[in-house]
Amino acid sequence: MRFSSCYIPTLKESPADAEVVSHKLLLRAGMVRRLTSGLYIYLPLGLKIIDKIASVVREEINASGFQELLMPMVQPADLWKETGRWEHYGKELLRFKDRNERDYCLGPTHEEVITDLVRGEVRSYRQLPVRLYQIQSKFRDEIRPRFGLMRGREFMMKDGYSFDADIAGAEKSYKLMYDAYTRIFKRLGLKFRAVEADTGSIGGNFSHEFMVLADTGEDTIAFCHDCDYAANVERAEVVWKGEACTEACTGACPDYEKVDTPGAHSVEEVAAMLRVPAKAVVKTMLFSVDGKPVAVLVRGDREVNDIKLKNLLKAQEVELAGAATVEALTHAPVGFAGPVGLDVPVYADLELQGATDYVTGANAADAHFRHVDLRRDAAITAWADLRAITPEDVCPRCGGGIELTKGIEVGHIFMLGLKYSESMHAAFLDENGKEKLMIMGCYGIGVSRVAAAAIEQNHDENGIVFPPPVAPFECILLNLDPRNAEVTAKAEEIYAMLRDMGVDVLLDDREERPGVKFKDADLLGAPMQLVVGGKGLARGIVECKDRRSGEKGELSADVIEEDFSQWAAGVRRGWETQQA
Repeated sequence: MRFSSCYIPTLKESPADAEVVSHKLLLRAGMVRRLTSGLYIYLPLGLKIIDKIASVVREEINASGFQELLMPMVQPADLWKETGRWEHYGKELLRFKDRNERDYCLGPTHEEVITDLVRGEVRSYRQLPVRLYQIQSKFRDEIRPRFGLMRGREFMMKDGYSFDADIAGAEKSYKLMYDAYTRIFKRLGLKFRAVEADTGSIGGNFSHEFMVLADTGEDTIAFCHDCDYAANVERAEVVWKGEACTEACTGACPDYEKVDTPGAHSVEEVAAMLRVPAKAVVKTMLFSVDGKPVAVLVRGDREVNDIKLKNLLKAQEVELAGAATVEALTHAPVGFAGPVGLDVPVYADLELQGATDYVTGANAADAHFRHVDLRRDAAITAWADLRAITPEDVCPRCGGGIELTKGIEVGHIFMLGLKYSESMHAAFLDENGKEKLMIMGCYGIGVSRVAAAAIEQNHDENGIVFPPPVAPFECILLNLDPRNAEVTAKAEEIYAMLRDMGVDVLLDDREERPGVKFKDADLLGAPMQLVVGGKGLARGIVECKDRRSGEKGELSADVIEEDFSQWAAGVRRGWETQQA
């Protein structure tokens, strides 16, 4: 392609409303444009990137035995009501009525539609397994769309679904997708980890997220130094070995007593006023769980993991109680809640069993209790793992060290089990003529999010540094002097040669200053750059630049094909080595 005939509206500066790196660079590189909040137009180069990613996805998913289909984006409410998700999915589900006042939604996912399709077609175990997927636009009415393609309202997604006759078959389908996803993200040149994850609104028995490692990621993952354990912190297990875990008294505890703590709302303020370590203070957090109040207790230097609370109580919605609710339940302002005498279910983190003689809120303004023994003085409904993992913790699999890092979720696979086949009665007859329900799995890849994640992981101060499989062009060829006949002739010769070699190349033939061309070449992020100029040709050379390393070199203008082949192989090896 020729730059002069392409629509590539690059920008010198980042738009003021662009937040993260990928958002800024996608806009500056003329790859996307914002239509309205959370909605983006894919310009030609942006669409080319999406198509390249989708092509890799298709190849690997097809090779795994899944077949592609295409389902409507508009879905009838009746199907969602069968599974109960019409009421429970939340405001992210964009609902609307047609001219006949029938309820519909824009599909954020397609479990109901695919289950309805298969239940109407499959009757016998001989027809199973069924493994289908699509690549299609999805819509989720995010409360706060942000970060460009990272969290938009409309996005491109690969969603796949499997239907099996038994658990063994379902696990095979799940493993096929796990392995396919691993190959996909390796082929795309991304550094990633597969991590155990919460199933969220999709539901099911267990799931794995595929996380691109990047400092700007919204998610935090915990991984082990000594084994392959990795999990989203929402899911990461905390191992409590039963030892004393605070500096509080672990022997006989005196009777609790009320002490004045005027103005001490936070753990840090209370600990400083009473001269105890933060871990000797119990943090009492009040939540609304499906509209009912509960209290959660964790050590003062820990954080409550509300996803663990949600899963423990098998709840649909969990949110922190508001100030008015806290005051109504404790008869005190926020900051003074405690478990003693609290008339709501109280769930305590396992770690708190390791000691006694705690400080807690006294459910009274400007007051706390000293010498609280939780087993003696509080009515604990249940003890459970309810806190967020920290680097101080150990791996729940091997006992090794834990490290936390940031990641961007680009893929998620779920073992759904009977969640949808039961509520929608997706059944078949087994070899004995007995009716059974199909075992389901579902598997998603955020195709447009992959594009953003690739940029978050690969950029520098000059622009994008695309991995070769994702780049809109593998090579940018710069003609520095289009008015010079010799330079233009050599540029055209090299352009034709690269195309014959199967290299996806962009020829910058614009009548622009060299500085503009160099800046745009770096901004667009093609892995390789070739520069044809009058001074270089006078010396018999064509300049080359590896965008990833920044290393520059010279190729012979007379044997350019041979020199380019060797140099390009080195550039590609450099990417492979970096990923490994």
